[in-house]
Amino acid sequence: MEILFREQRHTIRQLRKAPGFTLAAVLTLAFGIGATTTIFSIVEGVLLRPLPFADPSRLVTLDDRLSGAGDGVAGISAPEIAPYTHDTHSFTSVAAYRREADALTGVGEPAQISVTRLSASGFPTLGVSPLFGRVYTLEEDVQRQQVAILSYQTWRTRFHGDTNILGRKIQLDRREYQVIGVMPATFEFPLLPGQIMRSELWVPLSLTDAEQLPPAISWNYSLFGRLKPGVSASQAQFDAQQVAQQVMRGFPAAMSTLHISSVVQPLDEATVAQARPLVRTLFLAVAFVLFIACTNLAGLLLVRVIRRRREIAVRIALGATAASVLRQTLLETLTLSAGGAALGLAAASVTLRAGVRFLPENLPRIASITLDWQVSTFAFVLAILTGLLCGVVPALAASRTTVNDALKEGGRTGTSGGSQSRLRSGLVIAELAVALVLLTASGLFLRSFEKLRSVDLGFRPSHSLTASYSLPDEHYRTQAQIDAFNDQLLLRLQQLPGIEHVGVTSQLPISGGPAGNSFLPEGTPPAKDGGLILGWTAQAFGDYFAAAGIPILRGRDFTEADRPDAPLVAIVNRTLAQRFWPNQDPIGKRLHFGLRDTPLPWLTVIGEIGDVKQTNATAPVEPQIFQPAAQAKASYGMLAPAAMLNADTGSIMMRGSIPPEQMENALRSIVHSLDPQLPLIQVESMQQVVEEGQSPQRFNVSVISFFAIAAALLAVLGIYSVIAFSAALRTQEMAIRLALGAQRQGIMKIILLSGARLGLIGCTIGAVLAIFATRLVRTLLFEVDPLDPTVIALAAIAIFLIAIAASAIPARRAASIEPIEALRSE
Repeated sequence: MEILFREQRHTIRQLRKAPGFTLAAVLTLAFGIGATTTIFSIVEGVLLRPLPFADPSRLVTLDDRLSGAGDGVAGISAPEIAPYTHDTHSFTSVAAYRREADALTGVGEPAQISVTRLSASGFPTLGVSPLFGRVYTLEEDVQRQQVAILSYQTWRTRFHGDTNILGRKIQLDRREYQVIGVMPATFEFPLLPGQIMRSELWVPLSLTDAEQLPPAISWNYSLFGRLKPGVSASQAQFDAQQVAQQVMRGFPAAMSTLHISSVVQPLDEATVAQARPLVRTLFLAVAFVLFIACTNLAGLLLVRVIRRRREIAVRIALGATAASVLRQTLLETLTLSAGGAALGLAAASVTLRAGVRFLPENLPRIASITLDWQVSTFAFVLAILTGLLCGVVPALAASRTTVNDALKEGGRTGTSGGSQSRLRSGLVIAELAVALVLLTASGLFLRSFEKLRSVDLGFRPSHSLTASYSLPDEHYRTQAQIDAFNDQLLLRLQQLPGIEHVGVTSQLPISGGPAGNSFLPEGTPPAKDGGLILGWTAQAFGDYFAAAGIPILRGRDFTEADRPDAPLVAIVNRTLAQRFWPNQDPIGKRLHFGLRDTPLPWLTVIGEIGDVKQTNATAPVEPQIFQPAAQAKASYGMLAPAAMLNADTGSIMMRGSIPPEQMENALRSIVHSLDPQLPLIQVESMQQVVEEGQSPQRFNVSVISFFAIAAALLAVLGIYSVIAFSAALRTQEMAIRLALGAQRQGIMKIILLSGARLGLIGCTIGAVLAIFATRLVRTLLFEVDPLDPTVIALAAIAIFLIAIAASAIPARRAASIEPIEALRSE
């Protein structure tokens, strides 16, 4: 230990004597370790950290897969909750939930918040307890008691951490609820992939009679359970499938062609499945950057060893062993690694605090991304491994210094030996190859993003404003009250100066969910597998299509004459018309909702619109059906209560010649005058809605481009240091060439050719690596081939030019030496 401490003091003195080298090495490591630690924090928080529930490995989700509905799952319907809960044998407990948006009033400004209706068994199934207070009981759930449990964040922000919150009354959709508990800060449920609004309140599920009445075509509920000890997910799926068969046997005749199959999967897998490709790509990218940082450090250390060959030779001549030289060199590397790790951790901490808000909003478990002791341990272990890997080759080179050869060189720096020169060149080639891979990935993401921005969305987002609202049932009990509010709202908005068109829809473009409503076009033969025909449905009133900039290709728009007692009508998109009535005029054709045998009224097609991107720009267009909001209940007949279709919710679309900010002020003023307690949510321009839909792709481009630029800069430093050092070692040779008549341009050409040779080899290897590596990001690209030759070629040209540019300064320096002075110094 005494020898170790003595050598450590000697190491620190040596590093202090070379501040330039020490600073460059520490900053290089700090950048690599800091970036890696930041991304590992995201990986650990999103993918690796166990869910914050008791024994989370035994928690699973239960869903239905509908026949003909593709590979996705559709949740469950309300009538299935009881059979799955009571008739399965693989679970210790099962719970159901449904997410809703309710108006919270009486606490500051009215606000629309995310509320989860969760059955009483939900908290025991998850194995969580409130921070204080209690959870509601089964009796309160069955008896439909209006009690609520707050999230920790809501308690802190909306209620200012009031310790006397228990027993306080709050208003949800104008109904009075009593607060009975507050959940811990780490609790978040449901952990839905892609969710943006986190749940702020939990209330009893308390299914109504209308929700439980069969037949139902609404799969809007979710189910999860805790497996019994020793029961696997596959065994539970077989068990649940038996219950699904039982459920199907109880379907009425109108649903006899519907087939469901159960899907059971681990809760943690369902939570992170969508996020895994992106997070893995980030981790791979940062691993590449760390590799380049390591090769840079190894190159710096190797150059330092070569420059200290005479000093090391003297030490060996005076009795130092090869082992002691090896130990001290590694100790120097580990000291640099420790400094880089400390600085990198500090940088990672700052980056996480400032950068978490820039992560895609639909990334699950963002709140659990922190720089905890596990991440810190990872950083220091990474630093030790990095130090060892970077220092072992230079340390071996130092320990193998030949005394006679080193001392014969006198005061000259001398040559470094062919093997060490090849090693330095190999490190630079590896840097350039990896930088090329990252630059190629960045180019693919950039081209994918440009493709995304050029997609025809089917509507015009410019000069338009959107806002959503939900009329509470407690205050708007009848359809007449709902219609009166809607009519007044449209009338007053249309009278505003500068407003051209105003309409309301149940689903805005580019922000809806996938097609999930079954329908039957007239004249469509039965599918051989009895599969469903699924479409995307929405209701509208006012001048919606003109406000959204959706063109009507044939037929007419809805009018005030399309009342509930008038003939039922619908407007369909081009995809639906061409798929089911090819080469025909769809005007006058009919369709109805539900299954083939569902006794629901027919709707007559009165118009055809262009295809609209309803979910996101990358998703294929599904059949779309619009209907007048006034006819929604009549269209669904007896299924309307279960489908919960009312004209009490909607998204306003305004188009005008004035800026969206002015529209917003006028809109808020009018809504407040009609109902002071009604909150507006998601008030933003349609352009903002489109940009929010593109935020995941924009994030991919930004982050991968950042890593690619960082990799390119590190590669520039690497090739510059190697070329500069090699040129310095050849000073005597260059002086002799100049003395013998060589032109300075020729000297520059020699140095530039050295850089070009390294760049050419690095680009060749990098292009081969890119062919295999870019396939990993295939799922994150849109209409771009991961083997796009143009992108790979441009990335290779860029890296080659970078190599030439990095060689230019050493080449000019070598060409500017004075032969007499150089030879005299030698």
